[in-house]
This record gives sequence, structure tokens and C-alpha cells, in this order.
Amino acid sequence: MADLKTKYLGLDIKTPLVASASALSKKLDNIKAMEDAGLGAVVLYSLFEEEIINEQLALDHFLSRGSESFAEAITYYPDLQKYNTGPDKYLQLIRTAKEAVDIPIIGSINGVSTGGWIKYAMLIEEAGADALELNMYFVPADPSISSETLEKAHIELVSDIRKTIKIPLAVKLSPFYSSIPHFTAALVKAGAKGLVLFNRFYQPDLDIEALEVVPKLELSDSSDMLLPLRWIAILYDRVAADFALTSGVHSAEDIVKSLMAGSTVAMTASALVKHGVRYASGMIEELAQWMNDYEYKSVDQMRGTLSQKNVAEPAAFERANYMKALTLFDNRIMYTG
Repeated sequence: MADLKTKYLGLDIKTPLVASASALSKKLDNIKAMEDAGLGAVVLYSLFEEEIINEQLALDHFLSRGSESFAEAITYYPDLQKYNTGPDKYLQLIRTAKEAVDIPIIGSINGVSTGGWIKYAMLIEEAGADALELNMYFVPADPSISSETLEKAHIELVSDIRKTIKIPLAVKLSPFYSSIPHFTAALVKAGAKGLVLFNRFYQPDLDIEALEVVPKLELSDSSDMLLPLRWIAILYDRVAADFALTSGVHSAEDIVKSLMAGSTVAMTASALVKHGVRYASGMIEELAQWMNDYEYKSVDQMRGTLSQKNVAEPAAFERANYMKALTLFDNRIMYTG
């Protein structure tokens, strides 16, 4: 029988499928159901920076300078008392979840500024979380802020939090950095043990009748995993971190691809929202069956087998893939009658 156990952030994980941060984890019953369905760990929904700021009545430099420019900007935020359950209830959820389940519970903070983050990182640790995921969901809109300045702020944030807490720290990133290998290596040097690739930015839409900007949410599908798949394959064994692939994990085949690229775990949320938490059990059963069929004894044996380091044509992850894809597309057009 295939061994599905692995380690992520130094934690014992019974299966390589992990529930990524979503509203599903707001209910303890869902967290229990996730454990029953075979998920190896649960990342709790994110505690938003705006919520913490709302309590502290303060903004750090990089967030405040943008919002001050537009008096109406605050109206785009939801009623945070309704959207999130609040820091105190968040901490209580960690405590009750740790008592109710045996799988690791990972806290999540959503933001980039230091401010009160250290305080809340400490409280999340004290509440019993097994690890902390720092969710860097930030859209730089100020032309005066350089990429170097922004990346330095991220790195300093990781370093400051790492000095304060003892539990493992993972960083969830977007793909929008000028040099992902250099930046991720710097984050690891600053104290990140894990890298979660990638955060999906939910793009707003335009209502051309009402002349308004409207929020829009589209759940992922398996095609969304191609971007993180590529970068994890490139970074594997080059950056000394545990990798978690998130975005587009909807099947056992997606989990296999994640592991073969170099992921330690594959994270899923949209699949659970679409099909229900129990859907995870089928994914895990199919993974185990696939491994038995292809004679893989463990997930560790699979890891990185299709990373850039180990494939026959490493250039396939770089410019060569672009050129070959265009050639295939051209041929399809030429032979379409």
C-alpha cells in the first residue's frame, strides 16, 4: 500500500492534500469533516490586516499612503465585523480546533505591513497553531514605490516575525515579482520555512451601466495550476524550502503533478467549495490507487521527479516551452480545414 505520509514545515502530515485558507474553515464542523475526509492539515481562513488596523486605528506606511489619497476607498472594504469573526474569535477557533482534531492547524495572516502583525503572530502561536502562513496579498498601485523597496519590506516583515515566534512560518506569494528565484531565496534566508505558490488575485470587473467597479469571484480549475507548477519545478532543490502548490488542485492527477514538480503538499479550496469537503476523500483514494498502479511506494519517492533539475529537457520550463507552444499552435491553424 502506498505511503501517503509526508512532512510539511516540519509537521507530520498524513496525506499530501491540505486545505488552503477559505471561508470553509470558519466552522469547526467543517474542520472536523476535513480531517475525516483525509486532508493532512488545514490552513485557517485569513485574519485580514484591515481588521487588525480597524482595532488599532493605525495604518503602516505602504497601505496608508494609498488609502489617504481616496476618501471613498474605505467603502470598498466589507463590513469586517460580518466578514471575519474577529481576532478574539479567530484565536478561540484555533484553540477549539486543536482540541477537536489531530491534524495540524495553520493560522493565516493576510497583509504585508509590520504594525501589529508581530502581536497577532504571537497570539496565534499562543493559541496553539502549529504554524503560521503569511499571506502577501498586496497590489502595489503607487508608482513611487519601487519593486526593490516593496520586496525589502516583505523580507523585513518575514524576518521580524521569525524573530518573534517559534512555530514554522510559510509565506504565500503572488507570481508578480521581477525575479521569483532571487526573492524566494531571500525570504527563506529571512526565516520562511515554506513557500506557498501562488496566491490568486481576484480581479474586479467593471459595470459599464452603473459606472462602478464590482468585485468578482471565480473559483479555480485545473488549468490554474500550470503557473505554480512551472515555478515550483524551477525552484525545487534550488531554494531550500518546503513548497505548497495552491490554485487549481481539483483531482488526484493534479496532486501527482504537484508532487512530481517538487511540492511537499498540494493545497485545495475551490474543489471543496464546488463539491463539498467529502470530495477530498475521493481525491486521496484515487491518489493512493494511482501510486499503487505505477508502483510508487511513497509520496517522497515521487517528489521532484519532474522538476527542472530532473527532466531530460530542462529548457522546457523556460523559453523553449514558449517557442514550442507557438509552433504547435501554428501547426493547428495550418491544418484546420
